[in-house]
Amino acid sequence: MSQPPNPQYQQAAMPGCWWHPNRPTGLSCSRCERPACPDCLREAAVGFQCTDCVQAGRQQDRAQQKQYRDAGYGARTLAGAQPVQTAVVTPVLLALNVVIFFVTVAQSGSIVNNNFSELFQLGQLWNPATLAGDEWWRIFTSGFLQYGLLHIASNAFSLWFVGRPLETALGRVPFTVLYFVSMIGGSAANLVFNGLDAGPVVGASGAIFGLIGAYTVIVIKLRLNPTWLLVILGLNVFITFQVPSISILGHAGGFVGGLVATFALLYAPEKNRLKWQLGGIAIVVVAMIGLIAWKDSQTISASCELTTSRGAPTYVCYPE
Repeated sequence: MSQPPNPQYQQAAMPGCWWHPNRPTGLSCSRCERPACPDCLREAAVGFQCTDCVQAGRQQDRAQQKQYRDAGYGARTLAGAQPVQTAVVTPVLLALNVVIFFVTVAQSGSIVNNNFSELFQLGQLWNPATLAGDEWWRIFTSGFLQYGLLHIASNAFSLWFVGRPLETALGRVPFTVLYFVSMIGGSAANLVFNGLDAGPVVGASGAIFGLIGAYTVIVIKLRLNPTWLLVILGLNVFITFQVPSISILGHAGGFVGGLVATFALLYAPEKNRLKWQLGGIAIVVVAMIGLIAWKDSQTISASCELTTSRGAPTYVCYPE
């Protein structure tokens, strides 16, 4: 025999909220892991925390800020930067991506095939033009180009969702540095590990994966519950391997670049912290640029010119 499920029994089987025992809940605090109802949870930099942990975190922050003030410094973020209440860099980056997308749409006359745009062709990361043609600006410009409406929509949402709390947790300058280092990491992985026959690559997802890498370091340093991070990372990895034409190397390179850069930002010694942070970031960037330069030295130089094929602008490179 089978017995239909009893909703009252299932509800009773769930633990009660720590603060409201009469409210069964399947949610929990990402920091202390105690069961909590929605009324007792607050959004935090990583996941959701209960009111007690939020209050404890604020007290810990105030104590840390007091130490900084006693040492002659002002209030600081996790990366030792000036604290911010509202994200500014994230919406600026998002707006820049959206504006550039609609410029390519206007040039191409198509919201679907905006890759026919001359700006798109000049900015996409394409190994023959970047390495053989020495057009290194594509390392950065490709990160602000999106192919199609779905691409810009998904990357804009991810940047807004992941970037805002991370910017307030790190500070505007460290966040900006982290974003561009992650972008270089994604481009470097594509240039170093792909051949000249690889297709063009565009998108902000390499930098966004770098932000997810930053969350990994924060979770480890603050010893937070990793459930929220694992869900976000698992979802993005699944999409990376399941959706065709997505650059796996770009995502992996961006993730590693962001992870290493955040490690340099957060684990720098307190004494002369800024110098250690700058030194660590410089080492990361020089290493990535060095790998690209090595790959460039292994590539036969060529002259590249913009031409038209089937009505669409495209780059053609000829060995010198």
